[in-house]
Amino acid sequence: MKATVRRILDHDRQPLARAPNNSGSPNDAELLDAYSTAVSSAAERVGKSVVHVEVAHEKSVDGRRGGSGSGFIFTPDGFVLTNSHVVNRASTIHLTLLDGRRMSADLVGEDPDSDLAVLRIGAPDLTAAELGDSSMLKVGQVAIAIGSPYGFQYSVTAGVVSAMGRSLRSSSGRMIDNVIQTDAALNPGNSGGPLVNSRGQVIGVNTAVILPAQGICFAIAVNTVKFVAARLIRDGRIFRAHLGIAGMNVPIQRKVVRFYRLAAERGVMVAQVEAGGAADKVGLRPNDIIVAFGEHAITSIDTLHKLLSDEHADAKTPLTILRGADKMTIEITPEYRR
Repeated sequence: MKATVRRILDHDRQPLARAPNNSGSPNDAELLDAYSTAVSSAAERVGKSVVHVEVAHEKSVDGRRGGSGSGFIFTPDGFVLTNSHVVNRASTIHLTLLDGRRMSADLVGEDPDSDLAVLRIGAPDLTAAELGDSSMLKVGQVAIAIGSPYGFQYSVTAGVVSAMGRSLRSSSGRMIDNVIQTDAALNPGNSGGPLVNSRGQVIGVNTAVILPAQGICFAIAVNTVKFVAARLIRDGRIFRAHLGIAGMNVPIQRKVVRFYRLAAERGVMVAQVEAGGAADKVGLRPNDIIVAFGEHAITSIDTLHKLLSDEHADAKTPLTILRGADKMTIEITPEYRR
């Protein structure tokens, strides 16, 4: 009895804000502190790599003489990622670093199909952001956006990964697949800035916001970014073949994998078929699941994109699909587009 009274008295002496949580889990104040610490630490870790992008246009169809956006340094020797639509048709490009240094940048290459561009600056003491792995993302995990909305340099917003595997139409008209949806607030000027996880690793490049909506924003997944950036640095552009589909990554039932002895438990489901495109010509349909292209197993959109950017343009190639309960192989000729 005395022990019980002592516990009650001890409880009453506790400050209200520090009341113990009988469930054994952290109380609201502790959770908020942990969340705030995660966001601020991640922002601090990547902040020095984030840049404000200013562009000038000699001639512009829409009458604009300049614009701005965001970007981030991703190599110590000065390569910078941003959106293609930020720097497209720019006559001059200037970047401002977090420490206040302002310098001109050269356009290494851009890919309107993925809305990505690589710039380069020559400056000492640069801090590069760490690129993460978007294949490991989970819906609901923390997502932090850093950029210069409306010119307000180094603004940080936070939310969660709302969905994965979205498709977004680029300015070139091509569908960008495997896009990250987030509710981390984006505004004009955030374009090209990094979307990072709680460790400060870049998981995407912020690219678009649906203006009438609230909390629906999009970023190009970093695994797509890695591939595109490497090709832009090497060639200055992406040479890409097209199937004429929009797709999304999906799991395949284990019993189907075992029955057909598939190489993997994931594939790419066709979401849309472009009229008159290569897929349409051979009868590919929405809901077909692509499991192999030639001799290569297809486990993700990124895998398919890599193959379509190499030697398969204008070459007839076997495409293995699942259609309902059936497995079939069709011959398809990806179309090469310059």
